[in-house]
Amino acid sequence: MTARIIDGKALATDIRNGLVARVAALNAAGHRPGLAVILVGDDPASAVYVRNKGLACEQVGIASWIDRLPGDVAEVALLARIGQLNADPDVHGILVQTPLPKHLASARILESIAFEKDVDGLHATNAGLTLMGTPYFRSCTPYGVMKMLESINATVAGRHAVVLGRSNMVGKPMAMLLLAANATVTIAHSKTRDLDSHTRAADILVAAVGRRNLVTQDMVKPDSIVIDVGTNRSPEGKLTGDVDFENVKTVAGWISPVPGGVGPMTIAMLLTNTVEAAERRAEIETH
Repeated sequence: MTARIIDGKALATDIRNGLVARVAALNAAGHRPGLAVILVGDDPASAVYVRNKGLACEQVGIASWIDRLPGDVAEVALLARIGQLNADPDVHGILVQTPLPKHLASARILESIAFEKDVDGLHATNAGLTLMGTPYFRSCTPYGVMKMLESINATVAGRHAVVLGRSNMVGKPMAMLLLAANATVTIAHSKTRDLDSHTRAADILVAAVGRRNLVTQDMVKPDSIVIDVGTNRSPEGKLTGDVDFENVKTVAGWISPVPGGVGPMTIAMLLTNTVEAAERRAEIETH
């Protein structure tokens, strides 16, 4: 058996194409969606991510601005800039590219973004609303994973979902979205004992740890759905996930690749959140 591939790149293209008409309608009404991205320092990977987000905005008609700040920027200056963007009516979404330099308190900076513009879905208010089952913005990567499951008509309700990882960005919100879809959810992490016994029981396995080839063939339930959120580099510099793709695909029923899986979906859902923010703002201004 060879698993069917969940093509995140193709699905993301479909989602972005669907946003074009929504953006055009907003533009025609004088409400062009706008995304401001703050990039601190000169981390090469972060620069690539930010450039890709800007290109994606351009392709669907979203206005985008990139604030490039020096790596030694004072926290008070960064917070002041976020305050300016919070007050700017042309900016519907604000994203601070992470990771940030160590002298900056990431939690405090992310909390300074107005939750109505937190299109990354990381503000405590958005996290709390997700926990309550009424998200204002869904965290982009978990949102993308849910769309991937939807695209293959996966039955989530009543299934056992295992999430590897407990980060605020992926693991925790992923578990909450799966729970809201009526899955029975297990969160596993670095302190979990007998990890294999949990993963082998998973109908849906989401790997979001950041360890190359953590999930091996013998850890996967036959015919299960395996979503690989991990992004790692092999010694040769090749981009890989948390899943041993070549071997796991001989056991799983569905599997997402790296690259070409969750990554494009994360950006697609960022654009979706930005358009939703603009639509909400337009509705408020209309009434």
